[in-house]
Amino acid sequence: HERIRLAGRLIDEEALIALLEECERANRDAPITFFEITTAAAFLGFARTPADIVLLEVGLGGRLDATNVVRRPAVTAITPVSLDHQAFLGDTIAAIAGEKAGILKPGVTAVIAPQPPEAAAVIEARAEAVSAPLYRAHHEWRCEAAGAGMRYEGERWRLDLPLPSLIGAHQVVNAGTAIACLERLSGFDIPTEAIPRGLRHIDWPARLQLLQHGPLVDAVPPDWELWLDGGHNPLAGEVLGAVAAGWHDRPLHLVVGMMNTKDAAGFIAPLAKHARALWAVTIPGEKNALPAETIASAAASVGLRAQTADSVLAAIRDIPVQDGNGRVLICGSLYFAGKVLAENG
Repeated sequence: HERIRLAGRLIDEEALIALLEECERANRDAPITFFEITTAAAFLGFARTPADIVLLEVGLGGRLDATNVVRRPAVTAITPVSLDHQAFLGDTIAAIAGEKAGILKPGVTAVIAPQPPEAAAVIEARAEAVSAPLYRAHHEWRCEAAGAGMRYEGERWRLDLPLPSLIGAHQVVNAGTAIACLERLSGFDIPTEAIPRGLRHIDWPARLQLLQHGPLVDAVPPDWELWLDGGHNPLAGEVLGAVAAGWHDRPLHLVVGMMNTKDAAGFIAPLAKHARALWAVTIPGEKNALPAETIASAAASVGLRAQTADSVLAAIRDIPVQDGNGRVLICGSLYFAGKVLAENG
């Protein structure tokens, strides 16, 4: 359900089931992937729900992604490119950037977040080839922390804004990318006073989400914190490590589940020096889940004490309770995060 929002609300169970069944009937048992049929169901839901804008997030890469069927989107955007999904997208930043740049369309502005030089070169070459105007961070726009908030400067807007409600310095870049998209939308006028309101009320499940209730929350001691994040690659590990570096008030314990296409040691390494220990879990119901024993070995290889657990709940219950407060971060995979949200109700 966290994949699809209709008019600002997560799609409900009955509506999602009805859309998926309709797609299955239309597909007539032809081969189709999970993401393809989910995307088709989302498109049906979007088409039948009045809204000003449809916001599509690519699932994998861009060039061959199921979402990349809109011939002339209002605007496109590429967030920072890093090593991820190498088995499908290539094993270099340049190769992955080439797949990401597959969403660029003739005459459609592409908002580009800060990029490694090798990614920027590939994106710029593709943009020139298809005549897609670029709106690039640190060139045509910039967004940086300033005082207790942040400042956005583009070709039209100069805005002093509050920090986004999502935690982490990287969210300033993400917010700037979103604002740049709004600035470049043609035929759609949004009052700039709506932007700070939006920044204060962002709801994004499994992105440094503080879980507030549910059986998993009940399993941690009173006054402990239970956090969830779907980050799964080395760049996400660096982002989480930067956040954890600021968490000095209580010890941090990790519960990690990952897919077997991911670099477990690369993801865990930036977190290792900030965590007391790690509990590894095999993601239930996923045939491509990385075994808990492999995750634990990866953690040990980067200097973090690790053990395995049969489930997230078992891991949480196994964390030693000492005097004072503690913090638990569940992370490693969006698939894992989805299972956790379902288990926690």
